Parts: sequence; C-alpha cells; structure tokens
Amino acid sequence: MTDNPFALAPEQWQRLACARQAYTDTVSPYYDETLQHVAQRACVSGHIGKADIGALLMWKRLRADTPWAAELMALADADVRRATATATAAARDTTLSRSAAAQAGRAALVPLPGFRTGDALASAVLTAAAPDRMAIYDQRAHSGLRALGITLSHAPGRYSRYIKAIDQLLAAAPAPIRNWTPRDMDTALYWLNHPTNTTTST
Repeated sequence: MTDNPFALAPEQWQRLACARQAYTDTVSPYYDETLQHVAQRACVSGHIGKADIGALLMWKRLRADTPWAAELMALADADVRRATATATAAARDTTLSRSAAAQAGRAALVPLPGFRTGDALASAVLTAAAPDRMAIYDQRAHSGLRALGITLSHAPGRYSRYIKAIDQLLAAAPAPIRNWTPRDMDTALYWLNHPTNTTTST
C-alpha cells in the first residue's frame, strides 16, 4: 500500500475508466457543442462576452433568475471581456503549471458578478478559454474524487486544487487513462456516482 491518494488500486482505475466509457455511451455526442462553439470563438478573440457566458450558463444548466445575473447584464460587455481576457491569458499560460494557471484565471474572474463564489460557471469559462488545459468543476466531480479517497476541501482556492488533483491523477494513471485530457477526467469523475452508472468497485 502507498500513502499517495493518487496511486489508486487497479480496480479503482478500472472503475474510473468504466465511468468515462459510460458517460461517452450515455451522453449525446452533441451535448458539448455549445461549449465547443464558445471555445472556438474564444480561441480567435482571446476573451468571452456576456452572450457566451449566457450560453455556458445554459450548457451548465444553472439558474439565471438570480441577482448576480441581473448585475452581470448591467455591466458593459467590454468590461466583461476585459476580465475574461485576463482570465483567458492566465489559463493559457504554459509557463505556469495547470493548477497555477487555474488559480490565476479564477482570480481574474472574481470581479464579475456570478464569479465571486462557486466554481461551476467559472470553470466553464476557463475550460472554454483553454479547453486542453482546464476542466469543468461541479459537485458530482467533487464527489467522484471523494469516492476515490481523494479529499478536496471547499476552502478558497478550490478550483486550483481541483485542477491539481486532476493533474496528479493523470500523472499516476496507467495507460490509456494517462493520455486523457483534463476534460476527459472531469467527465469520468462526474459519472462515477451517477445513478445510472452500475459500475462498482470490487
């Protein structure tokens, strides 16, 4: 046995691989089109505006009938794009580790309404900004880490620690999991405890 929580037992890696396959088999191949379209526009422009944040809000199936949504809509799109441009540059900065880039990108979004607390929407913006480096955070993925025996606290800086955990999992993983993208890993974690996923650890 090892004290490294990322050195999973073979059956745990198998469970993770099966969860990823179940996600791929179950979720429509078109589901991520919205995320991909936003990412394509961000790739060209280097920033993300209110319309694309609205698209990501729908893609994440988050509520928009909230005070922060009205506050965000009251901001000039140019101001929103300035903040997301800084976040995009940080997320793409390959001189930084992925977790450091996640921390800098997440910090750049804090001034915007809807991004001061919580990581769900912020992770969607950062993943659209840097789809090969960032990953989507949500409570199900958080629970997936816990199911593997990996603790992720809710203290400030959670998104950076989440990306670091994904990096450490990928580094410790056997083939072919080690070749997954962070987005592949987040979908596997998301599906790990899904009610329709009958994969269990042995």
